[in-house]
Amino acid sequence: MAEENKNLNLSLPQNYRCVILQEKTTLGDVKNPNYPNDAYLVWYIEDGTEYLDLTRANKMSLLFDMYYDKYGSGSIKKIDWGYGRVNPKLWGYTKPEKRGKRGR
Repeated sequence: MAEENKNLNLSLPQNYRCVILQEKTTLGDVKNPNYPNDAYLVWYIEDGTEYLDLTRANKMSLLFDMYYDKYGSGSIKKIDWGYGRVNPKLWGYTKPEKRGKRGR
């Protein structure tokens, strides 16, 4: 039981400083330019079926380590850049609410 919990903790994206934006999706869904330009496309095989994820990571090696630890040897088929065009610092940014003028 303790070994099973250890394996679950290894596959958590925050342990690898990764963020999965879309999991098990299609290529048509990830071709949206509104994603950050530092996102990667990861093709991998799980239980004989090929899947595609859109994932952000500081380094490609962290991304590889996460998928290798989660799905095992030979599961990663390809890692490539995503189609996003938004600056990562501005992705997800919302303008603050305008405040009314103060009465004097």
